[in-house]
Amino acid sequence: MENLQLIQTVTIVALVIFALAMVAIGIISTRKAKTVDGFLLGNRKIGAWVSAFAYGTAYFSAVVFVGYAGQHGWNIGLGSLWIGIGNAVLGCLVAWLLLAKRSRTMTHTLNVKTMPGFFESRYDCKALKIFSAIIIFVFLVPYSAAVYKGLGTMFQTVFPSVPINVWLLIIAVLTAAYLVLGGYVATAYTDFVQGIIMIVGVIAMVIAVVNSPNVGGFSNIISGLSQVTENGVSKGAQLTSWFGGASWQFLCVNILLTSFGTWGLPQMVSKYYAIKDVKSIPRATIISTAFSLIIGCGAYFIGSLSRLILPALPEGGVDSVIPNVLVKALGGGASIVPVIIFAVILVLLLSASMSTLSSIVLSSSSSISVDLIPAIKKDYAEKNQMLLTRILCLVFVGLSYLFATANISIIVNIMSFSWGIVSGCFIGPYIWGIYSKKITKAGAWAGMICGFLTVAIPTIVLAISGGSINAAAAKAPEMGVCAMAVSLVVVPIVSAFTKKFDDKFLEGVFAIKEEDK
Repeated sequence: MENLQLIQTVTIVALVIFALAMVAIGIISTRKAKTVDGFLLGNRKIGAWVSAFAYGTAYFSAVVFVGYAGQHGWNIGLGSLWIGIGNAVLGCLVAWLLLAKRSRTMTHTLNVKTMPGFFESRYDCKALKIFSAIIIFVFLVPYSAAVYKGLGTMFQTVFPSVPINVWLLIIAVLTAAYLVLGGYVATAYTDFVQGIIMIVGVIAMVIAVVNSPNVGGFSNIISGLSQVTENGVSKGAQLTSWFGGASWQFLCVNILLTSFGTWGLPQMVSKYYAIKDVKSIPRATIISTAFSLIIGCGAYFIGSLSRLILPALPEGGVDSVIPNVLVKALGGGASIVPVIIFAVILVLLLSASMSTLSSIVLSSSSSISVDLIPAIKKDYAEKNQMLLTRILCLVFVGLSYLFATANISIIVNIMSFSWGIVSGCFIGPYIWGIYSKKITKAGAWAGMICGFLTVAIPTIVLAISGGSINAAAAKAPEMGVCAMAVSLVVVPIVSAFTKKFDDKFLEGVFAIKEEDK
């Protein structure tokens, strides 16, 4: 990299400005986070634009850019764009159309702040709340550690003399600062700022890479990819196939997991609870979908061009693909413009990681302070909940940092299963719960347990037969998709044969407040 010192200087300036802005938003938001409802949901007064960006930035972290986009773009080619399209259409557009209004209305009626709280009130079962809170804690806290990985790789490429753990610590400290100060309000408004940075960064990234000498513009992409070879074998047919070529089955599984998975993840669904009114939902739906199209498709598009930029897979493997693509496309020469673009992209990756991390930590901490402890200890004061939630935010950010730096094998394996197992447990009871009065407590339990076992049992079998948990981790996406499908099917079937709730209870659950009509 010819102008490394210049890039480092501009990057440091951009990071300082970004950090000051994040902390300032946290301080300003403190006055709106004095109650549990304010800290977790912003008093349900978050507007359409901010809600949409909060959803989108929680969806896409640096893992998408550096991990998934690099891996799938390198191996699949242009067909990997379907993951970004699927995320936008299924994970955003359809999700908002089907879930947002009913989620906002019912959680407002029941006065619940979290997904475990919803399960307790909807199914009149405290045990459901405790079980779901434990699932969130066990599988989301380790998952948050994965958010750090790609970002550390990118920053270490620019600052080779700085240990990767230093960059991970910076993410943790910044996230903890604005999250503890301002709660969801700070998270939502920083997400809005981070979302704008992400859009600018992705557009700049696409323009820079497409116009690099190795690519030569949009008109040369297909012809360039069709000439790619690996170990003397042509990869052109695979890389230029718009439907995934030989990897179409793998592609379909990842589209399903990463798109429908958001329907059952507490850190995603909670964005619906906080939107200020149902009139804001249509606008938020359009904004969120557009945001996801830009970010998702932009990331996978860059990944699909990586074969034109890099002569071979980098030493660091697929996780190093995107960092090396950007270094090669923007790191040469002495012009200030590519240097500024490079700095913006680094801040983009930092923004993506912090927004996702804050959403996960907020869901994890509230599962303990708002759901688990009050269920066990009666007369637990809201003041204590507030203090404990803030403390737990610090603790969980710290834990995710330790998990990321320690690279403990069991934690790494839990990360592999977290998305599928959490959504697999919750998606059936949640979606059927907001739509149908016929769903029973037994049906909700069946959906959660079957979703969990659909992942747990094959994992144990594969680990024993294969001699390693890694054999099961390789099948984590397929198991996650199956868990979601099983949960959605089992809930109504079991409900059809078990005791229904009485009409009076259901009238209260499905009642609509005047302001939500």
